[in-house]
Amino acid sequence: MQATKTSSRLGAAIILSVLALTGLSASAQAQDWPVRPVKFILTLGPGSGADLGARLIAEKLSAKWGQPVVVENRPGGDGFVAINAFTSARDDHVLLFGPASSFTAHPYLHAKLPYDPRDLAPVARVSLTLVSIGAPPGSGSLKEIFDKARAEPGKLNFASTTGATDLIINAFFKNSGINMARIPYRDGVQAQNDVAEGRLQLYWSAYAIVHAQVQAGRIKAAAVTGSEPAAILPDVPTVTQAGFPELTFDGLVGLFGPRDMPLAPRERIAADIRAALADPAIVQRLTATGQVVSPGSSAEFAAAIEKQSTSIGGFAKVLGIKAATTE
Repeated sequence: MQATKTSSRLGAAIILSVLALTGLSASAQAQDWPVRPVKFILTLGPGSGADLGARLIAEKLSAKWGQPVVVENRPGGDGFVAINAFTSARDDHVLLFGPASSFTAHPYLHAKLPYDPRDLAPVARVSLTLVSIGAPPGSGSLKEIFDKARAEPGKLNFASTTGATDLIINAFFKNSGINMARIPYRDGVQAQNDVAEGRLQLYWSAYAIVHAQVQAGRIKAAAVTGSEPAAILPDVPTVTQAGFPELTFDGLVGLFGPRDMPLAPRERIAADIRAALADPAIVQRLTATGQVVSPGSSAEFAAAIEKQSTSIGGFAKVLGIKAATTE
């Protein structure tokens, strides 16, 4: 119950932050911003789909705004490095760019949080990271793999690349009576090799990570976790189509501002990002990296985050995990 209440409070705080306004004229706020260079701090490293998206959007926005838009990668520490750099800046020209799961899952993965989630105000949804479930080539369907795991407790292995998916998977396993061993990897290349060679039976990861191996036939994409089918993988079912809607997870990626950032500039940023993502060339490049282009307003992004936060809180409750407090 505590986890659910905390999750609800987090969602409510996010919604309220979107509605925060100052006494200044909204139109003046939007017209005046930005007045100097803008920085995007990324929770992920160079080469990721989100990194490419940030750089393509930054280039478009820089031309539109007449101000440089700099992308700074600050990976590590489960997103804490980037989040702390962002919250410490206390500057509405320093924005956080990355997956919402970097913080929606944090209360259930760490005993203490070194930041206050209310300091992250949703500005704009950008995309959905396509998450795939990889399996060795020649494997059966996802159902067949789960049936085998149920029949042979502890003999099959899985791995995942984010804490949010760990919570979802473990809650699903608990409810389904499935016992698979989680194998931790520090090197994604080794995980891919183990899938290809049959030592790892299931691998939850951003599709961008395994794209080359799937295309080469060394890894099979057994399913994607998104709520909608993926255009880049037309023959791969969603987890709902595979019979496991409980595993649905949309990898929300977007832009966050400081808690007291007025609504007007947030709405301008969201509108300008939507315009940038109308460029077919950008859509094509992002789709190729496993990003599903899905621009949205501050309110739409906040609502999606609230939904994800509530969902993850429910998974944590199944596992008996209470939400952490802020340090």
